[in-house]
Amino acid sequence: MKILVVGLGSMGRRRLRNFRHIGGIELAGFEPNDERRSQVGREFEMPVFDSFEGGLEWGPQALVISTPPDHHTEYAIAAASAGLPYFTEASVVSDGMDELEATVRATGSLAAPSCTLRFHPAVTLMRERIAAGAVGRPLAVVHQVGQYLPDWHPWEDYRTFYVARRETSAVREVVPYELNWLTYLFGSVIECNCLCAKVSQLDADIEDIYSAILRFDSDVQGSLVVDVVSRPAIRLARIIGEEGTLDWDWNARCVREWRAADGAWTEHADPPAVQGPGGAWVAENMYIEEMRGYLRAIEQGQDRWPLSLEQDMELLRTLNELERASAEQRRSLVAGGLR
Repeated sequence: MKILVVGLGSMGRRRLRNFRHIGGIELAGFEPNDERRSQVGREFEMPVFDSFEGGLEWGPQALVISTPPDHHTEYAIAAASAGLPYFTEASVVSDGMDELEATVRATGSLAAPSCTLRFHPAVTLMRERIAAGAVGRPLAVVHQVGQYLPDWHPWEDYRTFYVARRETSAVREVVPYELNWLTYLFGSVIECNCLCAKVSQLDADIEDIYSAILRFDSDVQGSLVVDVVSRPAIRLARIIGEEGTLDWDWNARCVREWRAADGAWTEHADPPAVQGPGGAWVAENMYIEEMRGYLRAIEQGQDRWPLSLEQDMELLRTLNELERASAEQRRSLVAGGLR
């Protein structure tokens, strides 16, 4: 299998490491930045191209698109037009998605939008425990995720890459990233409200916290708070069921389960981590499994990929609805506040 990785920044490098870990794949990359292209070529000892056309002439059988989010669709459309399977990193920009959907439909190419957290062992476990009725019917979910923006890429100034731009801001990217696994467990979002705000002194013209209220088509209600100000980084979720509770603590690498019938907590630890350069906050397991899943989908067909292009577009529509709700101030103010 020959795979071309388009974009050789931090995520492009991660995907190269993932494939090297899996093995048996011939790799090449496309990167317009001279310094980055040279570094990656030396590091991975593989062909790197300074033009997308040059990368296609290499003869890839599939693409992984790891560019900044506002360039995903142009390369995805090119891949689909050529009849090539493609994977894109997490979506946050809707521009071009309708054209992409039409192109994929016309050519029948495999479209694999990123759904990384669906490959996380904790998400898999929670989905299985809910399906087994371990905590009864789910009623509510409370989830918070955050990481201080300068800590995202400690090796570079956060103001110099896409997370500090309004359209592709860090919080805008993380909201659908988290909705991806929440909808995997609870179904589509059918009602929402949100408050988006800039609360910190970060030197970027972006909202740095989104506080959302959600209702899913399973009738589960929930709250989702996403921020880029938390120090240390946090990802905590609590799922409340009629017969118990599931708690997911990312940093503790475990899911804790409380069942009314037992009156006690049971801990389900994550498997040992394949550690990446990001330290404890980023374990590589879910990224590796995502690329294994992509390879399976290439071999066995679109049905093996857990997130359709239509579902990915639905996540972006939900993001847009949350932002619209905030902009329209769909909330009640308590006159005079509490006294």
